[in-house]
Order: sequence, then structure tokens, then C-alpha cells
Amino acid sequence: MSMMEFRTRGLGVVAALALVGATSACKTVSPEEMDQGLAALRAEMQQEMQAGDERLAADMDGRFADMGRRMAALEADLQQMERDFEVQIARLEDELRVNVPVYFGFDDATVEADDEAVLARFGSVAQKYYPDAMITVEGFTDPAGDEAYNLWLGEQRAKAVAAYLVEHTAVGSERVKAVSYGEDTRRLVSNGWGPGAAGWENRRVVLVIDHDGEPPMLVSEETPSGD
Repeated sequence: MSMMEFRTRGLGVVAALALVGATSACKTVSPEEMDQGLAALRAEMQQEMQAGDERLAADMDGRFADMGRRMAALEADLQQMERDFEVQIARLEDELRVNVPVYFGFDDATVEADDEAVLARFGSVAQKYYPDAMITVEGFTDPAGDEAYNLWLGEQRAKAVAAYLVEHTAVGSERVKAVSYGEDTRRLVSNGWGPGAAGWENRRVVLVIDHDGEPPMLVSEETPSGD
């Protein structure tokens, strides 16, 4: 029962008691009877309010328990992904930053077959816990070549990974964007660059789930349909 319903009900009883005293020639309502009626009403209202509070508390307990289960399930999946693929995950207030071991050849933006498993796992986790969150694919290069070209190449790498997520996981295209940081100073190897194998650690992508601090959901995954 809402507070407005309590107030309406209480005023109705008081009015009824007063009406009896004002209109009945055979019966008047003494102050003691009025007090007794109000006390009975007050006791009944308190019982119903207490029952409502208990229901609210039980509902909140259930919500917190459910959130705890979702947080625990997410953390278990993140830890499993870290073990299976040696990814590095930064758990920030508004986002999850996933440094995946997806690297590229010199002057190349091809997603290799060896990288498909970790991208598939990332897409599965993102869809399972943050089905509405925006995913940003950040592309990086080593410092070989000029800055403008590296920005372009980093974008091609980011777009290649974004396309893989859209085509091979349940993540929709409207939720994925590709950005490039080129030869950004956040290099894993400060002085490494190609051609050849040197600097391969810098030719990479980082996957970011921008969840805006929202708690994780726990939804069933949908398998993307093929052509």
C-alpha cells in the first residue's frame, strides 16, 4: 500500500467517525471511542507498512545477490580468458581494456587464423555481459614510416579486427568503432620497428568495452547467421 493510499484511508475513517457523531440521534462517538478507532487504524497501517518494508528489503536483497552472481561470473570468464590466451585486462571504472595478443606483420593489416580464437572469445564475453556497450578497437603500429601513414595503417588494422567481430561473433556493427593511434608512444617495445620481426609487439590492437560503469548483464548468446 502506498503512502497516498494510507493517507486517503486514514482520512476516510476519521471522516466516517465524525459523521456518525454529527448525524446520529441515537449514537454519539465519545473522544475515547474516537481514540480507539484511530489507534486501531494506526496499528493496522503500521502492520501493512512493515510488511511492505519487508517485501522491499527482500526485493533489494535479491537484486544485490543477482548482481553479485553476474559480477562473479564475469570475473571468472575474464580470468579464464587471461589464462587461455595470455591477454592483459585492465578493469577500469567505466571500461574494460583488453590487450589481446593480436599482432600484425610489417606494413600489413591481415587478421591471422591464429588470432581468431581470442577474438571469438572476446566477442562472446562482450555480448554475454555488455550486450549494449560500445566496443572500440584501437589500432597501433611500430614507428617505422611517417606519422600520417602509420595513422592510416593503424586504422586498417583496427577496421580488420572490427570487421572480424561483426562477421564472426554476435556483436552488431552499430556497437563497434575503429580508431587509430598509429605510432603512439604507448609502445610495448620502445625502440622496436620493422621491417622483419623487430617491433612486432607494437603492431597490435587493443579492445575496449565502454560500459559507462553499468553493471554486467548475463544474457544468452546469439549465434550470428551466415550467408
